[in-house]
Amino acid sequence: MERDTDAACHEAKIVNQTVRRTLLSIIELGGYPNFTPLYQQAGYAVESVTSVRKALGLLKKINPDIIVAEFNFQSDFRDRTSSLESLLAVVQRSPKTKVIVFYENEHVHQLAKLQAQFPIHAALAYPIDTQLLEASLR
Repeated sequence: MERDTDAACHEAKIVNQTVRRTLLSIIELGGYPNFTPLYQQAGYAVESVTSVRKALGLLKKINPDIIVAEFNFQSDFRDRTSSLESLLAVVQRSPKTKVIVFYENEHVHQLAKLQAQFPIHAALAYPIDTQLLEASLR
């Protein structure tokens, strides 16, 4: 009888432990509020980098549940619309990773081309609506 109680207690502890999810925040240009407290309040351990290049290196070490990145359209790129395209190509190998993209309204057409090629969980226009962002984190 005592063993059954011990086993039940152990199972309850495992169930009650919260699994910490990881969010990778890529802030290249910024110009919006720091959403780290919101991410943490939603239950995410946050990793932040300042470029897609650094994010690609970090993705060799971690497999985040969510990536939040900016879509910075670059008309001078001949073969792609932004550096985000390289990131999305790598993230395709991790189908459970959701990508949330922040974008300027004036670049919605270029973003649509990217969305036709790669899965994007949510695209949020500036200024970022925190309620929509919170909903996208669920």
